[in-house]
Amino acid sequence: MRVGYYQFNPQFGNLAENRKHIKQALLKVDADLIVLPELPVSGYFFSDKEEVESLAEPVPGPTTKILQSISSQTGTYFITGLLETSKNNLYNSAVMVGPDGPISTYRKTHLFYEEKNFFEPGNSFGIVEIKGIKIGMLVCFDHLFPESARTLALMGAQIICHPSNLVLPEIAQLTTRVRALENRVFWIMANRWGSETKKNKTHKYTGKSQIISPTGKVLYQSLSEGDDLYITDIDPVDALKKNITEFNNIFDDRRTDIYRYS
Repeated sequence: MRVGYYQFNPQFGNLAENRKHIKQALLKVDADLIVLPELPVSGYFFSDKEEVESLAEPVPGPTTKILQSISSQTGTYFITGLLETSKNNLYNSAVMVGPDGPISTYRKTHLFYEEKNFFEPGNSFGIVEIKGIKIGMLVCFDHLFPESARTLALMGAQIICHPSNLVLPEIAQLTTRVRALENRVFWIMANRWGSETKKNKTHKYTGKSQIISPTGKVLYQSLSEGDDLYITDIDPVDALKKNITEFNNIFDDRRTDIYRYS
C-alpha cells in the first residue's frame, strides 16, 4: 500500500489560496492514501469564535469537493483536517475523502488549550476500511492520551492517521512512536510548519511529520521547516502481527481483570 502525507504552511484565513495550494500539490499524486495536517485550509490560531464561524465549512463542502475531484482522477484517498460546522456546532475534525466524496468524519475528542473556547469535543472513535485495510483517525492532541490509540487498535486499526498542528517541540514525535509500538500499528502523522501571530502572541508549528512502523521505527521524518510530500510503500499486514515474542501478544497479555478505569 502506498501511503504518505503532505506537510506544508497554510496561510491563515486564506481559504481559496490554501485549497488551490493543496490541489496543485496533490493533483498528480501516486498513492493509495495521503494525510494532510490539522486545519490546513482555515489555519489554526483564531482570535475569537466569530472568526472561527466565518472560516468553518460543512461536510460535504468546498474542501471535500476538491479532494473528491482529485481522488476521482488519481484513485487516492485523502484524510484532511477540517474546521467543520454542523447543526450550529463547530468541530476540529478529520475527514476521509474518496472518489465518491466524504466517507467518514472524526471529531477531535481531546481539545487543546483555547480550542475549548471554540469547539465541541467529539464523542466517538471509529474505523474505516479502504482497499481491505482498516484505518483509524486522530487529531493532534489526541496523541497524548494512550486510550485513544488503544481504542482504535482494539477496533482493528492497521494504520492510524494523525492530522496535526503541533506546537510542543518533539513530544508528538516521541509519543507517536510509542503509540505505534505499544499497539503494533502504522502511524502517519501529518504536521504543518510555519507560524501564526495574533496580538503579539505567536504559535510556531514544529513540522517533522513522520511515518512510523508497528515496531516503533521511524520510516521517514520531514524537516522542521519546508513543504514535503512524502510517499512510501508499507505492508499493512504487518500491523496484524501483535506478538512481541513467541510467548507475548500485545493484546492477549493485557490484564483487564485488574486494570481500573475512570
